[in-house]
Amino acid sequence: MNRSGTFAVLLALAVAGTLLAQSAPADGYAGSQACATCHPKIYARWKNTRMANVVRDPKEHPEAIIPDLTKPDPLVKFTKADIAFVYGSKWKQRYFTKKSDDYYPLGAQWDVTHQMWRAYMVTPNTDWWVPFYPADNMQRPTGPLCDGCHSVNYNIQTKTVTEWNVGCEKCHGPGVAHVNKPSQVNIVNPARLNTIQATNLCIQCHSQGQALNNPINGRYYDWPVGFRAGLDLKDYWKREDYKLGEQSFTHFADGTAHKNRMQGNDFVQSVMYTRGVTCFSCHDVHGTENNADLLKPANVLCLECHGPKSPNGPHEATIEAHTHHAAGSAGNECVSCHMPKIEQQLADVNVRAHTFKFITPRDTAALKVPNACAGCHADKPANWAGDTLRTWSNVSPWRMANP
Repeated sequence: MNRSGTFAVLLALAVAGTLLAQSAPADGYAGSQACATCHPKIYARWKNTRMANVVRDPKEHPEAIIPDLTKPDPLVKFTKADIAFVYGSKWKQRYFTKKSDDYYPLGAQWDVTHQMWRAYMVTPNTDWWVPFYPADNMQRPTGPLCDGCHSVNYNIQTKTVTEWNVGCEKCHGPGVAHVNKPSQVNIVNPARLNTIQATNLCIQCHSQGQALNNPINGRYYDWPVGFRAGLDLKDYWKREDYKLGEQSFTHFADGTAHKNRMQGNDFVQSVMYTRGVTCFSCHDVHGTENNADLLKPANVLCLECHGPKSPNGPHEATIEAHTHHAAGSAGNECVSCHMPKIEQQLADVNVRAHTFKFITPRDTAALKVPNACAGCHADKPANWAGDTLRTWSNVSPWRMANP
């Protein structure tokens, strides 16, 4: 067989393998522990990540509870004995109690940044699902509102899971067949999916939206019921939309998200996304030593594709010439301007935007979306950033600096 014929056969086999992986059977979940036998190093990294420890049982892990519950606080009307699950550890920590076969959020949450208690109750005119549930935490079960993203294989009929937390099969699909007979064709490998489907594995939970078939058995779900790795997310999930020029609970008027867990809503608007960049181009959910499980420190990672005089930009000879900030300063970090912390996590604690666009002072004036300049230079008057940008010869006054 000639080279072209051999290549055609190999290509056909590769495509077939990808398609088979995408259509892995819905049953047959093995649990992450089963993956450790063949993938011990990856498993060892993953098990220490926040993904692997989103929800924890304090009876098994008493150290999971961050605040000291022996210290009285008027907001805290529960005890350690009431807590069935602890949720979160980086920004905030919430507490779920169990009633019958469902879990429910208790009325206080711990602000990790400020080391203080805050009330927890989703208020009217916020999340889309609020009108469909009574204004009572004990009538807002986490099953339809949270648990599908904090577990593997959540069954809405039995309210059971294969395992809690974001396990291997959340992104790789059901693994029993692969455990029994390891092969590329009986497991989903995100790296072999096209970039849209690969990114959807993260968007299933890192986006604001609702289940496409709501209501389901009389309940409204805040996660894509029925979706699993290998299926098409658009058949299960309706992403929260926005209207340009109008600010909502979920979006600024330019379309940028302004609440947490909306990285996917942001990212699909980005040039990065349209050019085939995926979430795992920058992050490794199996765990790294870097913040946010980045493959490398943020600036190092960005500059691999966006170094000085890069065709991708910036086009200046040095990064300092591009940013007009000194080397080593916060203003010289790529993420400071292209991923500003403007999306609310809790109170005044914000997380980074993922559109990667530079939000200009003009955008702020017209649409009230915060810009990165004002975020760092809060002591300056409102027109200072625009006036300053107009003095930079490498910045187009038509795009960025006009008031």
